[in-house]
Amino acid sequence: MDSPTSTRWRRARLALVAVAGVVPLVAGATVTGPSAQADPGDTGRVTKLNKQIEKLDKAYGGDLAKLKDTQHEVKEALQKAKDLKQDLVVARGLVAQIAATQYMTGGADPSVAVLASDDPSTYLNNASLVSHVAQNQAAKVQQIQQLVTQQEKARIEAQGKIKQLEKQIRDLVKEKARVKELLKKYKPESPSSGMNGVTPRMKKVHDILDTEFGPYPTIGCVRSTGDPQDHGTGHACDFMVTTGGRMAGGSAQTLGDRTAAYAIANASKLGVKYVIWRQRIYDMRSPGWNSMSDRGGVTANHYDHVHISVF
Repeated sequence: MDSPTSTRWRRARLALVAVAGVVPLVAGATVTGPSAQADPGDTGRVTKLNKQIEKLDKAYGGDLAKLKDTQHEVKEALQKAKDLKQDLVVARGLVAQIAATQYMTGGADPSVAVLASDDPSTYLNNASLVSHVAQNQAAKVQQIQQLVTQQEKARIEAQGKIKQLEKQIRDLVKEKARVKELLKKYKPESPSSGMNGVTPRMKKVHDILDTEFGPYPTIGCVRSTGDPQDHGTGHACDFMVTTGGRMAGGSAQTLGDRTAAYAIANASKLGVKYVIWRQRIYDMRSPGWNSMSDRGGVTANHYDHVHISVF
């Protein structure tokens, strides 16, 4: 048979376990909460949405103000739900201690024990303590119920914000192609020189490449100095990827590579005759890259610009 002491300790443990769902309190008070408190924010779901936003931000050229604003609201709503959940855990723990104490004392009313004290001199102090404990317990019960309500409200609010964010992302994805075209159309144009006298075909190539890959540091077309060749007749443009005669590297070289590749891939449609880039020439009349002789410098060897000639 269990001793009175072991029975009380078992009751205390049961009380602590019971707090996770229903906390037994003085005067039969109970506090219950919704089962959905475990994960109010769907962290994995939000992480996935944030990754989508990063991709859209790059695709749209940044400045997704409305989307970023909703993203911030979701973050705040999740933090609020998390804070309330922590407050709820702390409050329940305090009441659990009170409940455990009641079980250990056999559920006796502490005020009865105080009044039965053999030391009358402590009566007033003990009576005040009992009153304080009773009031404190009642306040904690009320606090828990408020926290349960607030936490559930915060969870629902966070869910609503997440759904709003998901809808905005879906809408942006649907409009992605159209928006990308608008970004191309209205993005800054490359500073260009020698446009007077350029042929309509070369002008078309100039505009398309600038829209697709620009802005370039500068684009130079018609000129009569040096060795103008097709530049003299308006049939060529130089798409500069660096300035000051600097060898292209990194993103500048990538820009040159993409420019040259696009001109070659669309040569038939655009009327491109040949492309020169990095001391090599790709002539559409004899397809394939061929090395060129060293002309003595970065610009002369086309390491800082892509030369495109049209028929």
